[in-house]
Amino acid sequence: MNYLIAPSVLAADFANLQRDIEMVNSSEADWFHVDIMDGVFVPNISFGFPVVEAIRKHAKKPLDVHLMITDPDRYIEAFANAGASVITVHYEACVHLHRTIDAIKKLGCKAGVALNPHTPVSLLEDIVQDIDLALIMSVNPGFGGQKFIQQTYRKIRALRELSAGIHDDLMIEVDGGVNIDNAPLLLEAGANVLVAGNFVFSAQDPLSTVKQLKAIEPARKLI
Repeated sequence: MNYLIAPSVLAADFANLQRDIEMVNSSEADWFHVDIMDGVFVPNISFGFPVVEAIRKHAKKPLDVHLMITDPDRYIEAFANAGASVITVHYEACVHLHRTIDAIKKLGCKAGVALNPHTPVSLLEDIVQDIDLALIMSVNPGFGGQKFIQQTYRKIRALRELSAGIHDDLMIEVDGGVNIDNAPLLLEAGANVLVAGNFVFSAQDPLSTVKQLKAIEPARKLI
């Protein structure tokens, strides 16, 4: 099964950010996942444009930029110019979602829509054919290291069913609490992009940890 691993830079050591970027470069990971938080949409603040530009300067893999911010339309072009390859906005933050997705694509980026844990996947019915990626939050966004929400498996299955025959190539990304134990179940449910933060960057051997994540076979257990 082909799937992508996207280490979350939010869990990196900010005092040694270039070192951790080089680690991801040399690993079997596919993307850098970059969380942008404004302290309004979520109760935390993270990177701005200069940091994204700095990551892009050293990164040898695509930047998967996740905008956990209010009014993301104001900043889409700036993040595209800063080096984003994928830009994901939250369903809950967009008033005119089709317009936002179209704007992202016109900037040459892949377009994604994220759903908070309480948001049903059925709300993507009228947009699923237009997006490249759907991001299922498996924790409440804002902070790393939270406990994985078990409902996530059912949401992935529902989204895979929703997109069947309409957008079979839809990338389904999962962010929050991903580890070596639940990753096989996530893949079996239908996910194909796994974001891993603390599990990678807090590991004794991050390179080996990424390698383990890339070698996983989907579980056969039904959730």
